[in-house]
Amino acid sequence: MNAPEWLKPGIYGAVIGAALVGVVGFTWGGWVTGGTANDRAMAMSQDDVVASMVPVCLEMAQSDPARAEKLETIRAASTYQRRDALMEAGWATVPGTDAPNRDIAQACLAALDVDALPERPESAVDEG
Repeated sequence: MNAPEWLKPGIYGAVIGAALVGVVGFTWGGWVTGGTANDRAMAMSQDDVVASMVPVCLEMAQSDPARAEKLETIRAASTYQRRDALMEAGWATVPGTDAPNRDIAQACLAALDVDALPERPESAVDEG
């Protein structure tokens, strides 16, 4: 079979061009594999769940009758152990689950800002 002279360089050009487009697409074009896309989607959904549960954690902390004692325990803990103290307080346990969530505890701890919270007696009336 006789192939035209231009066919061989044309095929080489197409293969090299396809490889170049693939390299450029994955490095600068923002292309990702299905596994990477799935990992990113899972991370984003986890972040959204944590963000949506922080108000629940704050409400649990606000309505806890033993709030003052638990806040004092959290304040007394060293900085890197405060998340565990908040988890032991029970405020990072999502309703319907048995165990506290570490990510929710960390986000709730940041939202609580326990060092800046003033001590408020239980009988204080909000005159808002």
